[in-house]
Amino acid sequence: MRSMRYLLPALAALAMFAPTSGHADPYKWCAQYGGLSGGGGRNCGFITYKQCMDTVSGIGGFCEPNLFYTGPDRPQRVYKHRRRRD
Repeated sequence: MRSMRYLLPALAALAMFAPTSGHADPYKWCAQYGGLSGGGGRNCGFITYKQCMDTVSGIGGFCEPNLFYTGPDRPQRVYKHRRRRD
């Protein structure tokens, strides 16, 4: 019985940190900033390519796809079910 007293709080703590599907990365683009001798930074907080390019314009750098992006590649089509007429 004593082990159950420690087991239940430990399981509850593990459940809090378990990954869920609700934590998707919505940012599709990353900005790789230029820097002296390759010491630039990286920002993967852009939803559109234009946002990324506007940020790196004038300060140097380039945009690339976020490797950790987990959203849909394109909008999902919604199909309406049509009833067949006999």
